[in-house]
Amino acid sequence: MNHATKLIILTNYVNRIKIQKLPMDLSALTGNLKRLRVARGLSQGDVADAAELSRVGYRNIENGVAAPRIDSLLRVARALDVKLEQLFVPVRELRAVRFRANKKMTTRGELLADVARWLDDYNELEGILDDKVPFGLAELCAEMRTLRGPDRTQAAALLARRALGLSNQAEVRDICGLLEAKGVKVFTPKLASEGFFGLSIAPADGGPAVVVNVWERLSVERWIFTAAHELGHLLLHLDAYDVSKTDEDPTQEKEADVFASTLLMPPELFEQKLAEARGLPLVRLVFKLKRSFGVSWKTVLYRLSTTTPDGGRLWGRFQVEYRALTGRPIGPIEEPDAMAASHFKWVDPPAKVADEPEHLLEDDFVEGRLELLVRRAIETDAISMSRAAEILRVDVTTMRSTANSWVA
Repeated sequence: MNHATKLIILTNYVNRIKIQKLPMDLSALTGNLKRLRVARGLSQGDVADAAELSRVGYRNIENGVAAPRIDSLLRVARALDVKLEQLFVPVRELRAVRFRANKKMTTRGELLADVARWLDDYNELEGILDDKVPFGLAELCAEMRTLRGPDRTQAAALLARRALGLSNQAEVRDICGLLEAKGVKVFTPKLASEGFFGLSIAPADGGPAVVVNVWERLSVERWIFTAAHELGHLLLHLDAYDVSKTDEDPTQEKEADVFASTLLMPPELFEQKLAEARGLPLVRLVFKLKRSFGVSWKTVLYRLSTTTPDGGRLWGRFQVEYRALTGRPIGPIEEPDAMAASHFKWVDPPAKVADEPEHLLEDDFVEGRLELLVRRAIETDAISMSRAAEILRVDVTTMRSTANSWVA
């Protein structure tokens, strides 16, 4: 395709999205440019150089001072490694969000924009099919505010289990399915970060929804705990949902941890499983309970440390005994399995995935309702195959392959 042909195509595209409405379109453009640039760790000079523009020229485009030429925008899009249309699509700014991280994230704005697009797509699809699941835990949120006392968080988790249809003897086997059945949307992006596990969006902003980082170096056990943790925030801390707040609140984080621990390991069942395993040494006991409940070893150890007489010493004991068994300390995001420890066959984890022999698989943590809505929309001709691919964030070829593999 020669340069002239490319310019004609681009001009037609720009006319189609009505870029002549400069105040609105330039606002979306400038906001997108800054967000994408910051997420990639680039300065205005970096983008200008890559796009073969003067630094003043690029700065004027990003600041909305000058209306850009089409060929300039093409080079800017290439420099930012995005499609041209991504520069013009308005992104709704989420407000009622709880997004805290233990370190500064340059990708924060880009992630929130991606979440907003996903949430809007999800809500649009529910509207098209007239199939919106109401927030089945809304009344529980109000009830949570009446709980008082030191056992408030644990009581909240037990109430949540009941509302989710779980008995105190039932193990949580499909947390995504449980959440989606109660109207809580689940989004699972992959963000290469060991400091970000998840966030949540309040009902007032298109939610409720939980976002779980399913980066491959974070174990599935971590994903499950994060989903439960964010549910705890939704039920306990709705008044703290403010996107402008970025620092973690230690008290609320601890409450969400206790909530998640209790939701995944109800006290009665935990005590029963613990009694059955008390003859095992500490490391093997922890890993046996970990496998039984589908949680991290840290979650089990935390529960033991808060419910046993010598709990304060368990973390140190565990580290010492683990090192004696394996010859090395356990890594901060490592999720090993007890069977390997008992055979003294530990090796360093692969570079891109935590060491988790016989670990939970990705299919053990998968959101499914959005995929079902997409299938129904395609089968009723409510959306095109390309729109389905856009919603599920795959290419059209993959979408067609998926559609061909659906079970009748």
